[in-house]
Amino acid sequence: MPVPFADLQLQYQTIKSEIDGAIASVIRDNAFIRGSYVDAFEREFAAAVDVKHCVSCANGTDALYLAMAALKVKPGDEVITTAHSWISTSAMITHAGATVVFCDTDGATFTIDPAAIEAAITPRTVGIIPVHLYGQPADMDAIMAIARKHKLWVIEDCAQAHLARYKGQQVGTFGAAATYSFYPGKNLGAMGDAGAVVTSNDALAEHMTMLARHGGLVKHQHHIEGINSRLDGMQAAILSAKLPHLAQWTKARQDAAKIYDAGLNQIEDVVVPEVAPDRTHVYHLYTIRHPRRDALVAHLNANGVQTAINYPTGLPFLAAYARFGHRPEQFPNAFGDQGRILSLPMFAEISREQQDEVIDLVRRF
Repeated sequence: MPVPFADLQLQYQTIKSEIDGAIASVIRDNAFIRGSYVDAFEREFAAAVDVKHCVSCANGTDALYLAMAALKVKPGDEVITTAHSWISTSAMITHAGATVVFCDTDGATFTIDPAAIEAAITPRTVGIIPVHLYGQPADMDAIMAIARKHKLWVIEDCAQAHLARYKGQQVGTFGAAATYSFYPGKNLGAMGDAGAVVTSNDALAEHMTMLARHGGLVKHQHHIEGINSRLDGMQAAILSAKLPHLAQWTKARQDAAKIYDAGLNQIEDVVVPEVAPDRTHVYHLYTIRHPRRDALVAHLNANGVQTAINYPTGLPFLAAYARFGHRPEQFPNAFGDQGRILSLPMFAEISREQQDEVIDLVRRF
């Protein structure tokens, strides 16, 4: 049977009346830019992720910029992040005015290696941006200990980790701020671009809010030079309609991951995701390793199973960062994973029959 990589239409059909009602309400109230629907979602999401403030914005990329700008990143500063992620993380470091410094992953969880962070710190280092990649938290105890030791700020990139936990504590609550994406394919996705930055620091929240709204909290009162990065009312209302379902959808993903684990774990050459102790994985992506990745992808696709190769090139090796002259031996895990990882279909409504089909095709490869 055909198995799509993600079925957003199916998700919509399960809550169609709620989504349609949310859209109709925004149209009825002409609440297209900011307004009550945006305010409501900000309150709801802050409560959901255990923080005081949610500053909504246009997308997860802008959220990273807002956080760094509010933390007064400036030219000459260095900010450390992972070698394995989407380019938004590193690009916003550059656009905020700093120099990006890449670190290798730990080789097991795809998340940043704390030992590599410690080795990368210089007198110019001001902050660390760990990415909770694919839905698994980074090693926040180790990262925060390093940050405290060297007096660095931490911004958590939670774009793929809505409701993930580290030792029972929500990701996004460890550092000075955390950023989220609500891109349609995310665990909590809008029907367009959307993002947010969250914090429990009152002053930081106010500064980020001003930055996102042309530099002011009230229209025509501009205290600083800001940018225009707004969550529109339609997306806010849609996200508010989806948010009450997020915990249930997360459990469905986790249950599906258990089925994949059991079915794939004994297949030769397949390495299933490793979940580190005391971490709650929310499986934005279910990513396996295989030494003949491209051939396996072709086999699955030929049999109706859609897959994805996320981040086929490690960030240090992209043309955008050729100026640094990075070498593979500097990032052995991130470099080695380039040709081995693929993501299998993983969405809340995936059926057991679909998963069994995927597992059987991998077994027969």
